[in-house]
This record gives sequence, C-alpha cells and structure tokens, in this order.
Amino acid sequence: MKTNKFIVSVLIILTLIFAGCTSQEVATTPQSSASDALADIEANIESVYAQTNTSVVNIQVLLPATLYNVGGAALGSGFVWDSQGNIVTNNHMVDGATSITVTFYDGTIAQASLVGADPDSDLAVIKVNTNDVQLHPVTMGDSTQLKVGQLVIAIGNPFGLQGTMTVGFVSGLGRLLPANENAVGPTYSIPDIIQTDAAINPGNSGGILLDDTGKVIGVPQSIATTTGTSAGVGFAIPSAIVQQVVPALIQTGHYDHPYLGVSVVSLNPDLTSAMNLPTNQRGALVEAVAAGSPAEKAGLQASQEQVTINGQQVLVGGDVITAYNEQLVKSSGDLVTILARSGLVGQTASLTVLRGGKQIQVQVTIGVRPSS
Repeated sequence: MKTNKFIVSVLIILTLIFAGCTSQEVATTPQSSASDALADIEANIESVYAQTNTSVVNIQVLLPATLYNVGGAALGSGFVWDSQGNIVTNNHMVDGATSITVTFYDGTIAQASLVGADPDSDLAVIKVNTNDVQLHPVTMGDSTQLKVGQLVIAIGNPFGLQGTMTVGFVSGLGRLLPANENAVGPTYSIPDIIQTDAAINPGNSGGILLDDTGKVIGVPQSIATTTGTSAGVGFAIPSAIVQQVVPALIQTGHYDHPYLGVSVVSLNPDLTSAMNLPTNQRGALVEAVAAGSPAEKAGLQASQEQVTINGQQVLVGGDVITAYNEQLVKSSGDLVTILARSGLVGQTASLTVLRGGKQIQVQVTIGVRPSS
C-alpha cells in the first residue's frame, strides 16, 4: 500500500523540527527519507515515555458519599515531585478521601497521606514513606513558552489503565476553567489553562502533560465532552501555576493566591462606544470592586453608569486596566493570568488605568484571595 504523500511530508517536518532544522532545509529534504523520519519520531517518543513513565503513579482513593457523588472508590493519576516522597495530583482526586493508595510503575503499593491542597488551582500534594518505594521525580518545563501546534505527550491512568501514553498537539492556550464546577455561589477560575487534542480521559486527572523533551508543562485536569470520554479537547493546569502552588503546599499545606478584589470584563467595541473610547481600545473594565479589598484601598473605581447594549443592561464608566507592572492587559483573561503568574502577596504593583479617558498610574498592594 502506498504511503499518503501528505502524511509523509508531515512526518518529515516533525522530525526536522525535533532536530532544529529550518523551513528551507525542510523544503530540500528528499521524499525517500520518510521511513527515517518516522523512525526518528517513534524513537523520540519512546525515549520520552521511558524516561518519564517511572514518575507517574496510579492513585486510588476511598470517598464518603456527598451531595455530588455516591462515595466508594475512585481512580486517578499523580506524579513524583521530589525524592522526599511528595506526589502531585488534582485536588478533586483526593478531596475528602478517607484513604489514599498509590501504585507505582513497578507495581509497588504504598499508602499516602495528604500534605496540602489548593481547591482554587485544583492541585494537591500527598506523601508516601520513602522507605517503601523507589522515587523518580519529574523534570518541570516552562509552560509560558508554549505555542499552539507544539507536540505534547500525556501519560496517566485512564480508566485505571496504568502507564497509558497519548500524543497530540497544543490546540489552545490561555483558557479559563472554573476551579470547582460543583461549588455553590461565587467561585474562581484557573487561568492560563493549556488545551490539547492528546486524548485525556477519566483517570488521566493528576497525570503529566509533557513537551517533546520529556519536561512536564502541564497537569491534565478535565475534558470537554458530552459523553464522559475524550472528544479531542482536554485541559491541563500549566506548569507555571504548578511550580508556584506545589512548593507552598509542601511547606505550609496551603497556597495564598494573589488578590486584587475586582470583577472585570474585556472591553469590546460596544463597551468602548458606550464609554466614548477609541473603538480599538483594549483592556479590562472594572465592573465591581470588593469592599475592603486591595483595589478599594488603592482607589480603583467601579462602573456606575447603566446602559443598554444589545437589549441587556450593563454597567460602564469604571476604570479600565491596560497594564500590570508594564505587562499589557488586553482582556480580563490577561489580567487574571498575569496576576496568577507574577503577582506576589504583599507586593506593590503598578496598574496603568484609563479613567475618564485619561491614563493614570495606580499603586496597589496585592492581598490574599479569600477562600471560595
């Protein structure tokens, strides 16, 4: 059977990308190298799996019955963080667990205890006795450098099938996901989420999403699906957040999220028109300021004027945040992401703000986010 020329070309290009070749070199690569290209791709992925699968664990928990589940056993994934026995997983995997059992790649089974958890990033750390197991910590990567189209590899335990690997691409960046879909009342969102078409299924939660060098750039957290199984859209918590939250959980058992205390919405042409701003103006419009928050203490002004846009009543006229410490803020999502990546509790940040069409600087001391 003849090989499809398009597939051959894609394989060659992928291999040359791994090798760091330029587009001109790709154009001059002979078609006959297709077999070598495929072999190189397979060898690279095999190598990544061999070096990282030993870090991934299967987690089984016993859960009491609650309003949102019937209790019983649940299965998921985790990964070895360090040589002290700390293992990272999703908070939703171990929240409320009465027993946590960890199975390692070689079949070794150990009981674990909860070290710390952060519902607002859906991350948790559990710990096993280092005398019981051989530990192979992961190597963390930099999710802030990811690009859509980059190859990624997911390893976890979907449906309890230990050591399962799937391969795909980064299909989106900067997504916002609710930290707790079952929360009653206001909740927070996890920013900067990685979207991938690598198959993520129930049981992958808490595993690893890798770049093509075997570095962890995300923790699979959920999927978009109408059937409960992979539909080609999976989501992972970025390593930039993992590397902030996990050390704090190990040290103190909790993580203090940076907090401004504003509700914001992205500017769009309808809003800019209602506020007499240039049509192409972008930023995060402050809709509300929480009482007693850092934003209120800094004097940020919420929207007060009510107007009708597309048949709906909306508030306009508040401050528009366009930069955070000179990092451009083009949308509400940008502000949430920048605050999560670089905001530090107790730090004084400089906000560039449009107020009444005039640009000003507002100094605000970052606080601790209230629990959701």
